[in-house]
Amino acid sequence: MVDVELKMMQTMESLQSRLLNIRAGRANPAMLNGIMVSCYGTMSPIQSLANITVPEARKLFVKPFDRSILKDMERAINEANLGIAPTNNGEMIILTIPELNEERRKDYVKQAKAMGEEAKVALRNIRQDANNEIKKEELPEDEEKHELDKVQELITKYNKLVDEEVKNKENELMQI
Repeated sequence: MVDVELKMMQTMESLQSRLLNIRAGRANPAMLNGIMVSCYGTMSPIQSLANITVPEARKLFVKPFDRSILKDMERAINEANLGIAPTNNGEMIILTIPELNEERRKDYVKQAKAMGEEAKVALRNIRQDANNEIKKEELPEDEEKHELDKVQELITKYNKLVDEEVKNKENELMQI
């Protein structure tokens, strides 16, 4: 049972990290998650090579620890297709987040809802696997029903959490 809840928590964490990558018109260092920079002959995450700060609601400063990799960072950000043009001032990269128009906001809301549905499908798969395991154990009928009910309570709880996460993201996206 602990294993089932652990898998469901991992599904929630995955959803939360994916939702962070949908930008809401405000600067967020998480927007740069997953960007790898080629430097010193290896690929490294941008977070390990620079300080990323948010001086204003719509600006992101990326200041590398070593200025010699500034061009590589700029190239990596361009290749990441964030929809934001980086500006290099010789010391740091400045990302100015553009205002989202209504159509773009609605597209992002659709993406968030689709991610929520994918998370729910993953939760249902976890429930199905857990139910199959319980039935294989050949427990007494009342004990089996009790275990199945516990799994159902978990899925209900996590489905509500998914709905809350998606709703929060939708509210964040639709704020002007």
